[in-house]
This record gives sequence, C-alpha cells and structure tokens, in this order.
Amino acid sequence: MELCEAVHLWQAEPGWLNTASYGLPPRPTVDAVRTALLEWQRGAGPWADWDASTGRARGAFARLVGAEPADVAVGAAVSQLLAPVAASLPAGANVVVPDIEFTSNLFPWLVQDLNVRTVPPHRLADAIDGRTAAVAFSVVQSATGEVAPVDDIVRAARAGGALVVADATQAVGWLPVDATRFDVMACAAYKWLMAPRGAAFCYVSPAVRDLIRPSAAGWYAGEEHAYYGPPLRLATSARRFDISPAWFSYVGAVPSLELLTDIGIERIRDHNVALADRFMAGLGLPAAGSAIVSVDRPDAAERLESAGIRAAVRDGRLRASFHLYTTEADVDAALNALT
Repeated sequence: MELCEAVHLWQAEPGWLNTASYGLPPRPTVDAVRTALLEWQRGAGPWADWDASTGRARGAFARLVGAEPADVAVGAAVSQLLAPVAASLPAGANVVVPDIEFTSNLFPWLVQDLNVRTVPPHRLADAIDGRTAAVAFSVVQSATGEVAPVDDIVRAARAGGALVVADATQAVGWLPVDATRFDVMACAAYKWLMAPRGAAFCYVSPAVRDLIRPSAAGWYAGEEHAYYGPPLRLATSARRFDISPAWFSYVGAVPSLELLTDIGIERIRDHNVALADRFMAGLGLPAAGSAIVSVDRPDAAERLESAGIRAAVRDGRLRASFHLYTTEADVDAALNALT
C-alpha cells in the first residue's frame, strides 16, 4: 500500500506528536475491536475466534522483525516478558544497562540478586567484558530518541559471551529491526505498532531458550494448550513463555501489524525521519536521524499545549515523535508555537 493511500486510514486530530507515548490506531483496527466488543456484549462470538488473532499477530510481528513465529512469545508488557530472563541468571551475575534506560528493562534486573551496572549509552559496548553475563538496552531510547549502536554492542557481547537483551518498543514499527541479532528482544505494541495496550511480543532465540525458566507458565504456555492436571507439558517453541492473552488487544493488533507490513518499514522510516528532521531544522538544530527527538526549549510544553500540540516532556526536555499520521502541517504548527 502506498503512503498516500494509507494516511486516509487515520482520524488524528491535528497536532499529535506523541506516538512515543501511544500510537493512534488506523480505522481497520478500531473496526476490528468494535466488532469483537459487540460480539462479547451479545455473547455472539466464540472466544476461539478472538484467540486466533493472537496467532495471526504473532506471525505478523515475526515478519516485521525477520523472525520465525515459533521463536516469538506473546505477553502483556515488556517487564513481564523480560522478568523470566533476569530470574534465570545466576545470583551475582554482572549485567550492564544504560543509565537512562526505561525501567521496564531495568527493574526486572534490579529486583534480582544481580550486580547491575549502569553506564552512559555511548559507553555501553565498552563496558562489556568477559565477566558480563548480560547486556540489556533499548534499540531506541524512550527519553531521547537516540538509536543504539547495535553493531558495536552485539560485537562486544559476542566477544565476551554475554547475553544480548533488547527492548525494541520505541523502534519496531518505524525502524527496520532484525530480531535474530539478539538473544532476547521484547516489544510492547501500543506505541509504534498502534495496537491496544495489553499486547506485547518477545523474540527468544532457540540458542538460549532452554537457559530461561518459564516462571509465568500457564495453560497458554502448554503444548496444544494444557487445560488441566499434570504432567508439565510446555510448548517446545517460544510459546512456553506465553501468558494467556488479552483477546481484544490482539484482535486490534492484527490489522495494525499487517498494515505496517503492507506499507513497508523502510518507507515508514523515511517518512517519519523526514518529519523529525524538518522539526529539528526549523529549530536550527542538527538532524537526529530518529523518529523521536528531544530538545531543550524554555516553556516548550506550555507553548505547544496552548497551540493544541500534544507532545511530552521526558527527563526535563521536550520529546516529540512522528509517525504515519503526522503531517508537515503538524510539524509547522509546532514550530510556529515554539518560534
């Protein structure tokens, strides 16, 4: 699908520059969720039909990140998906994390008996050595929009034998990401994937699958869904890390994920980054090469709010983010408010 066709699928009010907080659903997503809710209200829809959306969403996410569906687990949030990974490391193991990391990829490590060291993002690769058990980082930082030097981090981790754990929540949906470069890669779907909150995905490499204890296992993690009684019969695939899905979140995830695939992530990246660069240029700042930008402007939040522009403040700086439904008019209105 061409971008010029796709833009008509959204009904965004002018001035939404806050996809890094939550994404806006296209019309097919809203229609799918509305239909499911009406079925639920009347008792007219078998739950198995809603549940089938989970498998379709799993497959669509796998295609987006170059993985096999069998290597993708489903859950509700990044912290929930990463918790079993952190809990499976031996006590006292060394973990390196950026000092600005969003806490969904920090607290799961801190609550365990682990030696967690935080360093500036640009020093992450240098901080990895032969004693590092795991390195955990965001592919794109939530607060700043900084794109991680993935090549350097992965190279250093492989040289030292460290587990590579990535949070791709602020990347997948606008930035091409190859999940198979990581050992584990989690992603919440309610931002750039424009799905209802409550859907999240996690790539788990077959090479490390048996090293992670599926401590949240329930019926959905069983082989062919294990409803009652022993013995323990977990799925042999990454499904062993599934939790029972929030049906309607996955009903809504399918149309959004499939639309992103139809449009093409490279096209989306070019569109989003061009708008972000236009915004930065209008402020006399260098391009950041990201769909998320962070700027230090006095009274920026108040100026934008008074002009009807919705953005965010993170770490004391204005954060603006640009996606498929953002227009040049949105950017120019924000610039007019700030300048």
